[in-house]
Amino acid sequence: MATIGVQTGVPSNLPDALQEAIDDASANFLVVPLVHPRYERSPHVPRAEPVTRSDTLLNSGEWTTQIVGEVSPWLQLDSADVGARRRSEVAFKQELAWASHLSLPALLLPPPGSGCVNYAHCVNQTTLANPAMQMWVRVPLHAPAAPEPPPSAAEPPPAAAAAAPTAWSCWNQLRRLCEQSVVIGVALELGLELPEDANELRRWCGEPLRAVIIPTSAFMTNKKGYPALSRKHQAALALLMRHHPRIIVRGRPDASAEGLAAHLLYLRHVLGKLPPMSQTERFESPYYDYLQAPLQPLQDDLESQTYETFEKDPVKYKQYQLAVRRALEDKHKATATDASPVMVMVVGAGRGPLVAASLAASVEAGVPIRVYAVEKNANAVICLQNRVLSEPDWAERVTVVNSDMREWEAPAPADILVSELLGSWGDNELSPECLDGAQRFLRPGGISIPCDYTSFVAPLSSHKLWNEVKTFKDLAHFETAYVVKVHNAFQLADAQPLFRFVHPNAEAPPDNGRYGSLTFTAKLGGECHGFVGYFHSTLYEEVCISTEPSTVSEGMFSWFPLYVPLRHPVPVADGATIEAHFWRHASHHKVWYEWALTQPTPSPIHNPNGRSYFIGL
Repeated sequence: MATIGVQTGVPSNLPDALQEAIDDASANFLVVPLVHPRYERSPHVPRAEPVTRSDTLLNSGEWTTQIVGEVSPWLQLDSADVGARRRSEVAFKQELAWASHLSLPALLLPPPGSGCVNYAHCVNQTTLANPAMQMWVRVPLHAPAAPEPPPSAAEPPPAAAAAAPTAWSCWNQLRRLCEQSVVIGVALELGLELPEDANELRRWCGEPLRAVIIPTSAFMTNKKGYPALSRKHQAALALLMRHHPRIIVRGRPDASAEGLAAHLLYLRHVLGKLPPMSQTERFESPYYDYLQAPLQPLQDDLESQTYETFEKDPVKYKQYQLAVRRALEDKHKATATDASPVMVMVVGAGRGPLVAASLAASVEAGVPIRVYAVEKNANAVICLQNRVLSEPDWAERVTVVNSDMREWEAPAPADILVSELLGSWGDNELSPECLDGAQRFLRPGGISIPCDYTSFVAPLSSHKLWNEVKTFKDLAHFETAYVVKVHNAFQLADAQPLFRFVHPNAEAPPDNGRYGSLTFTAKLGGECHGFVGYFHSTLYEEVCISTEPSTVSEGMFSWFPLYVPLRHPVPVADGATIEAHFWRHASHHKVWYEWALTQPTPSPIHNPNGRSYFIGL
């Protein structure tokens, strides 16, 4: 259920206003000014009367759970007038001290301007002194102004003018000046008009979105005389609600007895019609923006729980089964006179899902097979051996081998080699190195499933993910790649292919080192916090699995994307060029990646010589 608050100006009686908001309008909280907006304070002349209302009007539970304080909008923290700036600084500190005294859960700050340096200075001091208090910066979302018509040919071209600051650029300057503080978030205000470019709204999905403010002026009146939002506003709200912000209805109640209650009732109705989470979303939601170290199944034995999770994937093994069936059918056509079973070797068999998929494909294709299930994890082999004892199909056709595929000597050549050694970035679980070692027992002309895989990468804006890495307070974590279900993020450009691997690998000796340079054009400016990695794999012919957004296998959850961070966020202008470089290095004992940015601002080369992060061979 969404958390909804109301903001109705300066209540004459705070307890009554709170009761009306909570009981009559069914709101969860009330936004009120900390001090009357007309009460300007002087740093030199003390006032005899109290600065604001008494804290005894409400009990501590009401202050801490049902009241959000609003800082006075008259403050001019960046004024060129010294007197106005000093008055504003004194008032700001006074109001923040009062909010801290009340233990309010959050403060609503005024919109930052293009020159918000002193504003940021004051906010930064406050966040350091009150690290538990949330700061919601009000940012009005305005549709961009229509471009002026170009001058006629007879007129000389005007001098180049600096681009007008946008709401996002003002917010970004404040956020950067405050060192990307996690206590500073956005209260995005939706006006009557919304941007035409959908990316303008999506960009805010990469920001710390704490609240969405909907002024009463953004509502229309439907045929029955009740407030309603346009379809465009409803779509915008549905997109933003994926990040669970609070909603604030801002405006004075109308003259009717219902006041703002009708607005809140309508919003709860609209939000109640949003589609429920799919099965995949229910599985993935606990992992949203949760950093995980990539698995290293070659170096470490996986646990039973990990196998169990992957085996529940509703898509991956169906695709593998289809690929094996197609391969068996083609083998049968090519060797119609040979009645001997097709030799299938499943390398990295785990607890047997690929073996089961291969056996099912054999039945569907009407082609007999013989399976070798090769697995180095002795604990997983116990499960395989029990399946041979308990499942008739396995007992007749499956041989379990407890060995590293790179060291095992196969008793006979394989017709089909099946594996699922792919990682979130395709090759980051050392599929190239493993399959290069296993392909020696693949018959000439034999089939590898998968037959190829390509890593993809895109620049990413995600305040959330970057701050999650920042909490470790060391260089090593900024030079490490993470498996993460990316959620609170905005992709600055479409993903592009990076490294490609093909199996069987005809290169002798195999060289799995790679270097790639990619150039992106930002569809909309933002803050680049790193990169997001995907993969696309061809299992056999047209049968594929993919995590890359343009070809994604819907419903497949075995792989989350990879987050590759930058040590320092890089601002990117609208339409700017982003140039990134990636290396894959392989030695006898480890594989590691290095990465760097050269445009729009050069970054250090991350993880040189695998000093912080590598995959063990």
